[in-house]
Amino acid sequence: MKYRLMDLLACPMCKKFPLELYAFEVREVERNTDEKKPLCELYCAYKGSYIKELQQPPPCDECFRKEIVEGLLFCTSCKRWYPIIDEIPRMLPDNLRKKEEDLRFLEKNKTRIPKEVLESGLPVNMKS
Repeated sequence: MKYRLMDLLACPMCKKFPLELYAFEVREVERNTDEKKPLCELYCAYKGSYIKELQQPPPCDECFRKEIVEGLLFCTSCKRWYPIIDEIPRMLPDNLRKKEEDLRFLEKNKTRIPKEVLESGLPVNMKS
């Protein structure tokens, strides 16, 4: 998943924007862009800030070369979390998620996932 996708993503359940991003594994890719900068319109996930709040221009060229392989998206409003697996954000509604897969993801990454998600994240957490 590209960081710049965070400029478009909102929680599918409550529509909160932006989501919190936790990148567990990031890889560098050979990629250049000649597009007008900043590439993101509202939110720079690479810096974790709204574009208008940045003190200096965002590092678009550096960000554009990063790919999030594994991580987690978290909605601070409704407390739902969504895994990023093999570069793909899995933003499914609750009824289409598989509890066993979600629990495996939490267990595998429990040292990198915030306590709030592990203990009370929705739709599945380590206490459910």
